Amino acid sequence: MHCIYILYSPPNNTFYVGYTANIKRRLESHNAGENKSTMNNRPWKLVYCEYFLSKKDALIRERKLKNHGKGLSELKKRFSESIKIAKNN
Repeated sequence: MHCIYILYSPPNNTFYVGYTANIKRRLESHNAGENKSTMNNRPWKLVYCEYFLSKKDALIRERKLKNHGKGLSELKKRFSESIKIAKNN
């Protein structure tokens, strides 16, 4: 399975959109500081993910979320309660 995911950094109130075939390993790598683009905003919490059978479909969806603020802002409304929980845990 292919996954696009959204991470949230409570201390910095920032989001990161990514793609992976192994969400557990990918989250561990973000929180271990192994990724340049996310190392300064740790810790990260997984707040959203979508799964696809097709890698191509997942990468298209990731690109749309990264390049179109409207898509991401609409999703943030969907998981607003998850963001509140992530801030408090």
